[in-house]
Amino acid sequence: MKTKSAMITIAGRPNVGKSTLTNFLVGEKIAIVSNKPQTTRNRICGIVTKGDTQFVFVDTPGFHKPRTKLGDYMVNVTKESIADVDLTVLVVEPIASVGTQEEVLLEQLKARKCPVVLAINKIDTVEKEMLLEVIAAYSQAFEFAAIIPISARTGDGVDALLAECAKYAQEGPFLFDEDVTTDQPERQVMAEIIREKLLWCLDREIPHGTAVEITKFSERESGIIDLDATIYCEKASHKGIIIGKQGAMLKKISTMARSDCEKFMGTKVFLTTWVKVKESWRDSDFLVRNFGYRE
Repeated sequence: MKTKSAMITIAGRPNVGKSTLTNFLVGEKIAIVSNKPQTTRNRICGIVTKGDTQFVFVDTPGFHKPRTKLGDYMVNVTKESIADVDLTVLVVEPIASVGTQEEVLLEQLKARKCPVVLAINKIDTVEKEMLLEVIAAYSQAFEFAAIIPISARTGDGVDALLAECAKYAQEGPFLFDEDVTTDQPERQVMAEIIREKLLWCLDREIPHGTAVEITKFSERESGIIDLDATIYCEKASHKGIIIGKQGAMLKKISTMARSDCEKFMGTKVFLTTWVKVKESWRDSDFLVRNFGYRE
């Protein structure tokens, strides 16, 4: 059987649903999601193999104006991810005007001369008549290879998007084994699951100033996994909030994280968590790299 593969970057501003789309395409949760901006920090590959075609979807951090060294890293990841791919899928919300972040991204995509498919997400939240105005606004701004309305949450339109992506697959060997769904090491997935629960459970700036390091990942003969994780935050006052009264918040975060870790690993997980302070780590090149954010 002759095989084909396509490298496809999923780009867009924060909170447009890029990770939700990646997870739906893959059929399992490989990228964390929350209603807070800058949830995704790293480039994450979601691998979908259908018959003779393998799609490698590159989920990227939301394109934004950076305010820290970590923000600089995230924006650079997005810029690099739209280079040397077969196709870029630009995900936008159903708003009938092109935002500043989208304009900047489209300028970069023009320079790359890479085909771009526009995916108008969250169509389940607006009337269909509104979509015509959105399509008109974006059609004037850029010559897209296709414009496809979708809902990454319900899956509406995602099959049409995948069919469009298949047009850009190149003949050649698969890039990953057929049963692989992500390029992320299990340690990294576990750390991200814990960070997702921090985003879900904590308010304001606190979760954005956290990083998670897996310090122990071992499997017993029975298949049970022992997982030790350290949560880093930027202020002593934040540490107290993360731990909570009599440890209640940390217990809640750990319980939620353990449940998702067990779903991903398919086995029982014993999770132990600690909280430590690393002041202003997001503005330290050394600590940003140390926590795994490397270009």
